[in-house]
Amino acid sequence: MRKLLFESLVRAPLTERVLRPDAAMDEFGVAIDTAARRRLGRSLSIRAVDAGSCNGCELEIHALNNAFYDIERFGIRFVASPRHADVLLVTGPVTRNMREALQRTYDATPDPKWVVSVGNCGRDGGCFAGSYAVVGGVSEVVPVDLHIPGCPPPPIDILKGLLALMEHTSMRTDTR
Repeated sequence: MRKLLFESLVRAPLTERVLRPDAAMDEFGVAIDTAARRRLGRSLSIRAVDAGSCNGCELEIHALNNAFYDIERFGIRFVASPRHADVLLVTGPVTRNMREALQRTYDATPDPKWVVSVGNCGRDGGCFAGSYAVVGGVSEVVPVDLHIPGCPPPPIDILKGLLALMEHTSMRTDTR
């Protein structure tokens, strides 16, 4: 025990090298904030919905809020209620248990709104397709405006998707 204690006093601590966000990340963030303010007149609000995923995509979405990506500095924020959201960010295949919850969340989101399906499972059910517990992809339940592929997609791809969404699509105002 004494040997370990003395070695720890002599040796430097094991830490990772500090990574600096690159200029591309800053450019994406500023572009998204500019597009959101031009399109909405304010910052972008996102409601994340897990429709039955393995949580791989959620980890990447949560990484957007960590100290490295820190998307709140660009005016993008995650909200707890769909009533405050502009975008529904849906992950995973839609399970039978989550079908009604996803539909209610979509209905509770005020118009105009966008729906973004994140990950391969959100497109067609992914590796869970054909299971008795899975309805299918997100588009089986609610209309999808954008699909971000990947298993899971990295945070920078999610940002690229949000930017493309705001620059190239019209907001859904009447779905029925």
